[in-house]
Amino acid sequence: MSNRDDEYYERDSRRSSRNDDRYRDDRRPSRSNDRRYRDDYDEYDERPSRRSEGSSRSHSSSSSRSRSYDSRSSASRSSSSRPSSSRKSSGSKKKKSNKKAIAILIAEVLIACILVVVAYHVFFKVDVTKVGKVNMNEEKITSSISEQAAANEEMKSYTNIALFGVDSREGALTKNTRSDTIMIASINNETGDIKLCSVYRDTYLNLSNDSYTKCNAAYAEGGPEQAISMLNMNLDMDVEDFVTIGFRGLTDVVDALGGVEIEVTDAEIPHLNSYQQTMATELKLNYTPVTSAGRQTLNGLQATAYCRIRYTAGDDFKRAERQRTVLMACLDKAKGMSYSQLETVANNAFNETYTSLDLSEILDLLKNIANYNVVDHGGFPEESMRATGTIGKKGSCVVAVDLASNVKWLHQFLFNDSNYEVSPDVQKYSDKIKSDTSQYLN
Repeated sequence: MSNRDDEYYERDSRRSSRNDDRYRDDRRPSRSNDRRYRDDYDEYDERPSRRSEGSSRSHSSSSSRSRSYDSRSSASRSSSSRPSSSRKSSGSKKKKSNKKAIAILIAEVLIACILVVVAYHVFFKVDVTKVGKVNMNEEKITSSISEQAAANEEMKSYTNIALFGVDSREGALTKNTRSDTIMIASINNETGDIKLCSVYRDTYLNLSNDSYTKCNAAYAEGGPEQAISMLNMNLDMDVEDFVTIGFRGLTDVVDALGGVEIEVTDAEIPHLNSYQQTMATELKLNYTPVTSAGRQTLNGLQATAYCRIRYTAGDDFKRAERQRTVLMACLDKAKGMSYSQLETVANNAFNETYTSLDLSEILDLLKNIANYNVVDHGGFPEESMRATGTIGKKGSCVVAVDLASNVKWLHQFLFNDSNYEVSPDVQKYSDKIKSDTSQYLN
């Protein structure tokens, strides 16, 4: 977190006693450029508005069907009004022809109605028009996957999804915002077992363009496409899909789940409350202070604030662990819900979600949620093979002392592959990182 964030956090704490009456409005926030509410990285303040691709596609499809229907109706009317060339045409034949045209018209109307009903249940019931669906450059993503990773037999048994949590209270989920959370969810396709690995946001890595700095800058520069490429290139991974969620989205998801069970310590309480006061103002939500330690149900705002705490023992490493804890608590709560209840959760999530997954994939994930089980979680770089230091103008960074060794550990951790050998590119990045950082770590 930058110095500006520290200053902001302190200002917010001093302000909180004067602002209690400001946290009572539960309306959705309007866009605001008030810099008092900027947090970690306020230099990334270009916030493009999001467009609903699903909505535009539905509108286009409806318009197309309407034009087709009008064309057929016009043709029918034109045909029925055309004079007959034969004088043998009788009134009864005309009546039969008219009845046939009317029957065809009614059939077309019924089919159109059925299509509308099906479209409603398939698309609008789960509010897919709100999904920030992105079609990424598949060629670029594929090119970021090394030959070793693509050919690795152990990895082929897993589905890897990148999870990004961004500091976005104004709706920008695509880019121009650094990712507070970078996580890889690795799902065993046969057993449903899941392993979660946080990639610490300040880790010094190649951003996928031979520029080396804190890895969360990849999302700010090129959105999820560049962030995924960064993960694949540095870690010898084969990630092709992602889900991004902002503060509002996580808050809505937890609330839709009815809250999550979290163990809160005395040291965390003041920071948790200060963060949720900040977000209550930004998101125009009510907030309820946490007053005691122990295992308890946190609502959406409280759980989101809990994910952001870094001012206790463990610093940002502990914050990443808290983020995994909340994610696992959400999964545990969702596993006990019916499919219709999960649809409600999905409606809340999709409003603040940006993803490469299409509707059928999302629904498949929801249907199989009872089969998923988080069996282990950790962080990258691994604790015994990392260091921290101020790397020149790049600021305070987490450094993989030997990236190649950390990547070997990661493949053992996620895929039980103890014999993995890193790609030549990863070895090159490892040597570069060591060259850039060793003078600052000794």
